Amino acid sequence: MQNGRHTSLMRTYAEQVAGLIGRIGSEEADAIGAAAELIADHITRHGADRLIYVYGPGGHSNLAAQEVFFRAGGLVNVSAILDEGTLLSGGALRSMAIERTPGYGRVVIEDNRLGAGDLLILVNAYGINAALIDAALTARERGVTVIGVSSREHADRTAPGHPARHPTKQNLHDLVDLHIDTKVPVGDAVLEIEGVPERVGAISTFANAYTLNCVMAAAIAELAERGTVPEIWRSGNAPDGDERNGLFLDRFRGRVRWL
Repeated sequence: MQNGRHTSLMRTYAEQVAGLIGRIGSEEADAIGAAAELIADHITRHGADRLIYVYGPGGHSNLAAQEVFFRAGGLVNVSAILDEGTLLSGGALRSMAIERTPGYGRVVIEDNRLGAGDLLILVNAYGINAALIDAALTARERGVTVIGVSSREHADRTAPGHPARHPTKQNLHDLVDLHIDTKVPVGDAVLEIEGVPERVGAISTFANAYTLNCVMAAAIAELAERGTVPEIWRSGNAPDGDERNGLFLDRFRGRVRWL
């Protein structure tokens, strides 16, 4: 009987994840396609070595930037900004405090020297924290093209006075050149268990990973359609993986900060 309850719980969680991913795939197809075109334009216009920066300021949102960086099957051009401030490896409470610190996102963008002609993907589950908003505002000031990936619902339904918010109370989706809505529900967790007062089973990591991988796959397809052979990482554990990846390392080492 217990195994049956567990199976039912797992099935419900799978249904929730699949439902959210399905909504992103259908409702955000145009935005994902537009993001793919921006990436393809960026690479074809500026040359094969042009970088696409990805920054996920927020504890678990950092996982999204890592998901598409140095990734088997992913674009070599992706440069994740893995700033130590909000990484959970530095401490969870420290991460949360820093993501709520006004001005921190500005320092990160300036420190990575992003400017006119650069392309940045900002990804955050909820789209409101101070570091995220400062990163978006600073990137815009410096002439960077910004793609935002976050939940519009979560941002719109978060009170203006919430302690995570930027002093301006702005949302990521209002500040970027292009926004992709990940549909993450308020609170993130989606499972209700009898006798447990809080929902469990977070869903935002699935949403972020699916969205960014769709963007990258669509960008690769767009490049191929334009006659540009995209450069793709191969798993180092696959046959000839190290040899294949070695073709790119000399060109990108030193330019991709966390390579």
